[in-house]
Amino acid sequence: MRGPKDGRDKWLAPVRLGTGVNFNPASHSFRALFILLAILFACLQAAYAQSTLPALTGRVVDNAGLIDPAAEAALTRKLEDFEKKGSDQIVVATVSSLNGEAIEPYANRLFRAWGLGQAGENNGILLLIAKNDRKMRIEVGYGLEGTLTDVMASRIIRN
Repeated sequence: MRGPKDGRDKWLAPVRLGTGVNFNPASHSFRALFILLAILFACLQAAYAQSTLPALTGRVVDNAGLIDPAAEAALTRKLEDFEKKGSDQIVVATVSSLNGEAIEPYANRLFRAWGLGQAGENNGILLLIAKNDRKMRIEVGYGLEGTLTDVMASRIIRN
């Protein structure tokens, strides 16, 4: 392969394909194709990630099978009573695995996908437990960030 004579890197030189088409990695059409493929990949990855979220089936979503039925029923009643008293909504979710994703973005996506809390108040709380990853996170809606701070949530998880 011959490189350009002006001293540019030979890898950025146009390559002549057998069809008479020049393939130049520095060309605008190549950059546009690369950007288009990157956007397509990001969209497919986001769609796959969205499809792996569990469905909101109640105040306790035990997909990892950590909570026995009697405890789940009692916890559901307590969460219902708590919501009736103050309108803040708490959901407990367990998943088997985060599939390599960090717990913070996973909890945030789950919180947003489920639309926890009241629309105008944004007063939802998600307690997420990832069994196989041995991780736990409390995701708090903006309306409750002053009431349940990150420091308080961290203390709850540690204790």
